[in-house]
Amino acid sequence: MTVIHSKMLSLLPFLKWFPITGDKLRADLAAGITVALILVPQSMAYAQLAGLPVVYGLYASFIPVIIASLWGSSSQLHTGPVAMLSLMSAAALIPFASPGSASFIELSIMLAMMVGVLRLVLGVFRLGSIVNLLSSPVVVGFTNAAALIIGLSQLNKIIGVPFPRSENYLADLWRVVEQIPDLHVYTLLFSISALVAIYAIRRISPVLPGILIVVLVSIVVSAVTGYENKVSVELSEIKSEKSSHLLSDYIVVNTRTDELITEIANKKRTVTELKEAGGLENIQQAANLLAEISVMEHQLDLLKTENIQKTLELHAIKFHINEAGEQRQVGTLDEPAGKVTGDEITWRFTGVDDNRIVLSSGGDVVGNIPQGLPSLNMPTIQWDLVLSLFPAAVVMALIGFMEATSISKAIASQTGEKIDASKELVGQGLANIVGSFFGSFTVSGSFSRSAVAAKSGAKTGLFAIVSALGVMLVLLFFTPYLYHLPQAVLAVIVMVAVFSLIRIKPLLQAWTVDRVGASIGVITFVATLIMAPSIANGILLGVCLTVLHYLIRTMKPRSEIVSRKSDGTLGGIEAHNLQPMSERFVPVRFDGSLTFTNVSYFEDIILEAQHRFPRARAIVVIGSGINDMDASGEEKVREVNARLNKLGVSLMFSGLKHQVLNLFKQSGLYEELGEDRFFCDKQTALRKLFSDYEASNDYDQTAELSCNVRQMLDRSKLVVTSNRRFLL
Repeated sequence: MTVIHSKMLSLLPFLKWFPITGDKLRADLAAGITVALILVPQSMAYAQLAGLPVVYGLYASFIPVIIASLWGSSSQLHTGPVAMLSLMSAAALIPFASPGSASFIELSIMLAMMVGVLRLVLGVFRLGSIVNLLSSPVVVGFTNAAALIIGLSQLNKIIGVPFPRSENYLADLWRVVEQIPDLHVYTLLFSISALVAIYAIRRISPVLPGILIVVLVSIVVSAVTGYENKVSVELSEIKSEKSSHLLSDYIVVNTRTDELITEIANKKRTVTELKEAGGLENIQQAANLLAEISVMEHQLDLLKTENIQKTLELHAIKFHINEAGEQRQVGTLDEPAGKVTGDEITWRFTGVDDNRIVLSSGGDVVGNIPQGLPSLNMPTIQWDLVLSLFPAAVVMALIGFMEATSISKAIASQTGEKIDASKELVGQGLANIVGSFFGSFTVSGSFSRSAVAAKSGAKTGLFAIVSALGVMLVLLFFTPYLYHLPQAVLAVIVMVAVFSLIRIKPLLQAWTVDRVGASIGVITFVATLIMAPSIANGILLGVCLTVLHYLIRTMKPRSEIVSRKSDGTLGGIEAHNLQPMSERFVPVRFDGSLTFTNVSYFEDIILEAQHRFPRARAIVVIGSGINDMDASGEEKVREVNARLNKLGVSLMFSGLKHQVLNLFKQSGLYEELGEDRFFCDKQTALRKLFSDYEASNDYDQTAELSCNVRQMLDRSKLVVTSNRRFLL
C-alpha cells in the first residue's frame, strides 16, 4: 500500500493536500482572495509588457494557475504572468510580428507551449541540474539589467508619449527621453499619484491590498474626469496640408509593414515545406525564396525605421478641431482650420484604427476587454519559426525554472516543506502547455504573489485555485468596469514590482571571493542592456563566459612545488618565497582531477619540476586534491612515468583518495609504478623520502609535531566557540 500511495502522490501531487481540515480551508480561502486582489492588476500589466492586450494576462492567470498548483511541488508557490518572462517573450517575438497583432498573439501562445515542453522534458528526465550553468553573478547581472529594461520600458506610459520599438532598446529609450518636453501632464500626475499611494498604503498598513485600492480609485477618477477623451477623424478632415501628407504616408508605410510581415511568414512556411518535400527542383525554389526573404527583411527594417520617425513627428504635432462649420475640420497650430482660440482643446495623434485617425487630448486607458472565459483552441505552430525561437525558449525555460525553484526553496526554508525541483519543473511545464490551449502566454512562479500567499497563511495549493477562480469572476462579470483603468497606473505597478529585483550587494560580495566571476556578472549586465530587446543573448553570453572560465580553471588547476613553512605547514616555494625542501626529491601539489582537460598541464608541471631540480631522484605528487582519473589521465601518467624512469627519476603519489587509488589498481598503474611509490599521506611520503635521499636524514619531525599541535588547538577553539554560540 505504501508503494501504491507513493506512486499516486508522484502522479497526482495534489493528493497530499488531503484531508483538508477546516482550519486549512479557511487559511487557503483567505490567502487565495488576497493573492487574487494582486493578481488581477499585475496580470494585466504584465500582458502589456509582453506586447499583448490586457485580457491575455487574465487568461494566463486562470487555467495555468490551476494546473501548476495541482502538479507542482510547493504549496505556497503561485504561478502566473511574471515581469521577466513577459519582457523576454515580447523581445523574442518583436522581430517576427508587430506587438498586439493577431500574428504576435499566436506566436506568444506558441512560445508558451515551447517553454512548457522544454520544462516538462527537463522535469521528466530530472535534468534540473542544468540550471547550475547559470552562476550567481551571471543571474544577478542579468536580473539587474532586465529589471532596468522592464522598468524603463514603461517610461513612455508614465509620461504619455509613444515608445517606438526597434532592434535597439537603448536608442528607443533615448527617443522617449527626447520627448519629455511633449509629455502629457495629467498622465504624469496619475503616475506620481499612483506611485505615492502604493508606497503610502504599504507604510501605513501592509495588510491592505494597496495595488488593488490604487487601481479601483484610479478607475473611478479616470471615468469621472474623462481622462481618455479620444476622437477618430477621417483623413479628409485634416486641413493641414503638411500633416495630411504625413498621416497619409504613415498609413501607407504602416499597411505595407504589416503586409511584408505576413508575406515573409508565408514564404518561410513555403521554404520549410519545400525542404521537407526534397528534390533538386524544390531545393532550388527554396533557395530562391530565401533570397527574396532576405531582400524583404531588409525592406521591412527600412519601413520600421521610417515609421518610427513618422510616429514621433506626428505625436509632436498639436491638432485643433473646429466644429463651427457644417463639416468638422482639423488643423494644427501652424495651419489652423478656422479660428483657433486659447481655450480650444489640444489633440495629439495616437494611432490609426481602420484607416481613421485617432486623436486624443487625454491619456491612454485599458479600453474594451473581451468578456467571458478563454475558449479551448489548438495553438498555431509556425514550424518555420520554431528554430528561430528555440534559443529564447531555452533561456526562458531555465530562467523561469530557476526563479520558481529559488522562490519555493526560500519559502520552504520557513515552512519546512520538502521541495522536489523536478516535480516543480513538471508542474510549470504542464501549466504552460495546457495554458497555451486557452490563450495563455508564458508563465512562471511569482516571487511577490508567493510571498504574499506564505505571509497570508496559505497551507496548500488550493489557495492558487481560489485566486484563479477570482480571475474567472473578473472575466465573467467585471471586465466592462476596467475600461477606464489608466495605462499609467499599470506601468507604475510594473515599475514597483521589477525595481525591487535590482541587487548590487551580491556582485560586490562576489568581487571579494571571485573577481573573474564577478566581472562576468558585470559583463552580463552590460551586454544585456546593449543587446536589448534581445535580452536572452545577454545571459547566453554570460553562460558561455562562465563555462569558458570554468574550463580554463579546470585545464590549469592549482599546482606548485612545495616546501616547509615556518609554522610547519606546506606552501608553494614561489608563493611564499621558500627554500626547496631537498635537491634529491621534489614534492609537487596537484589539485585537479587527472582527466583529458588537464593531463597535458599535469605533464608540464612534472617535467618542469624535473627540469628545475635535475639532481632529484624522486618526484612525489601530493594528490589529496585529485578526485578522478579518466583514460586520458591514466595514459598520461604512464607516459610521464616511463619518461622519468629513463632519467632515473621515480614518480610517486601520496594521499590519493580511495576511489582514485582503486582506478590506479584497476588500470594496472599501481603494479607498474610499484607499491612502494604510493603513500597514505604526505607526511609518511616526506619521512620516507628524507630517509632514502638525504644523508643527514634531518626530516623536521618537530615541525610536523608543532603543526599537529596547532591544528588540535584550532579544533579546540572551534569547539569552544561553537559551544559559546550554542549557549547564547
